[in-house]
Amino acid sequence: MELLKKLEILSAAAKYDVSCSSSGSNRKNTKGGIGNGSTCGICHSWADDGRCISLLKILLTNYCIYDCAYCVNRISNDVPRAAFTPREVADLTINFYKRNYIEGLFLSSSIIKNPNYTMELLYESLRILREDYLFNGYIHIKAIPGADLNLIESTGKLADRMSVNIELPSSKSLRLLAPQKEKEAILKPMGFIRSKIVEKREERRLLKKAPAFAPAGQSTQLIVGASPEHDLNILRLSEKLYQNYKLKRVYYSAYVPVSSQNPNLPAINNPPLLREHRLYQADWLLRFYGFSSDELLDEKTPDFDIHLDPKANWALNHMELFPVEINRADYEMLLRVPGIGVGSANKIIRARRVKSLNHDDLKKLGIVLKRARFFITCNGKYSGGIDMNDTFIRHALTDKVKVYNTTTSWEQLSLFPLIDNMPTLNDKIMSITGEI
Repeated sequence: MELLKKLEILSAAAKYDVSCSSSGSNRKNTKGGIGNGSTCGICHSWADDGRCISLLKILLTNYCIYDCAYCVNRISNDVPRAAFTPREVADLTINFYKRNYIEGLFLSSSIIKNPNYTMELLYESLRILREDYLFNGYIHIKAIPGADLNLIESTGKLADRMSVNIELPSSKSLRLLAPQKEKEAILKPMGFIRSKIVEKREERRLLKKAPAFAPAGQSTQLIVGASPEHDLNILRLSEKLYQNYKLKRVYYSAYVPVSSQNPNLPAINNPPLLREHRLYQADWLLRFYGFSSDELLDEKTPDFDIHLDPKANWALNHMELFPVEINRADYEMLLRVPGIGVGSANKIIRARRVKSLNHDDLKKLGIVLKRARFFITCNGKYSGGIDMNDTFIRHALTDKVKVYNTTTSWEQLSLFPLIDNMPTLNDKIMSITGEI
């Protein structure tokens, strides 16, 4: 199979994996090498729905021995198949990098033959890049559940970030939709990666030249909407993953319908993108704002309101705490005011040491008064414009959600989008080889 055809198949197959990020790496270039993971990371762009799109995001192969119902690459699905060799992965990365198409690599894979064999191929791809081509750019690699931990350790020494996709929020859903996978097998490498990151970090404190291990940490992905779990269940799981495995990020991927015949999958036409968005907002509140999952949701209300962001919804459910006097409230309380973020709260703390703040001062500081004005006072003055009534405020803050036509065909963006004047095969080849 031609290399270009493989690239088309395997870049399209990788678009359902969103757990990629380039933040946190400190890998610097070396003499005679190319690339710098500490300053660039993966070159990316942003889709209209807020998704980060990697410019080189590929699977090693989409041949798979598993039959996960929600996965487009499952063994029972009739799709075009392809597989790169480790050398082809390395050559593509270097050629794309030299032409300024990319700054790094996100490499994942379906399971071919067995987990160990797949992990060996992934390791060899990174080894060629790091040792043969002296590539020092950013690399994010998937650790394969069930693979030998020694292989994962060797690969982690060459990667900047590793991830193990947990995929579904509960063991029950995993057994139902992916019976060949076990939650324990997924969590084992996740725990191993965490321990190695901590171990190598301590070694580097004593010896600067000690080898690093996934210096940008690890992440995971949860599929939203393929199984019946509520937002509360998903958020509680994310909270535990952050606490127990020190993850850099939990990524949420709205389920894109890939099968209409499996009775265990939801009968939906469109991916729940708004639900995904609310979970990302709530995740941010867990990581940076001091909220817990049980504060944001409870058993009576286990799902987020898609029309209202989680922070505003929490505030409206706790109106007894508001309005907050902006000149006296502590930092933790300021963070809980809708429209006031971490940066804004710090600006307020610093500014009020000099003078007593009013609403005009807050505007100058860049506070989002469109939201915050309903929940604050300045020197005792309330400028919400309406009564402190949760119903009125809820109406004023409700997002005007666009309802999409149910017949709309949804798919994640591809490296090769359809355009009016599609380049010829020869055009593509010359572009890759640098002849044009």
